[in-house]
Amino acid sequence: MKHYESSLRTNSTVDQAHDAVTKLHNAVTQASRHPTGQMMDQAENSLEHAEEAVRHAPEGSVGKQGVELVQERLEEEKRRLSSLDGQVVESQD
Repeated sequence: MKHYESSLRTNSTVDQAHDAVTKLHNAVTQASRHPTGQMMDQAENSLEHAEEAVRHAPEGSVGKQGVELVQERLEEEKRRLSSLDGQVVESQD
């Protein structure tokens, strides 16, 4: 996102959903790099939060603008997370 665009963002439900899905993306990436139970739990918690945010996205959108994109991003992250199932390793604490 270009700097000038960031100042135009509102705190709409679509923006919140985009942010939640971005956090989910980061959590899934961390879990893929370090597939411990703790990282998987964090990714699952992030998924729940993102799903809730995406459910509310249409409420604050103008003409559903951006809602489809955020829904597509969520589905992609869900696929990435489900592909990690069975890859959990025990932490070596």
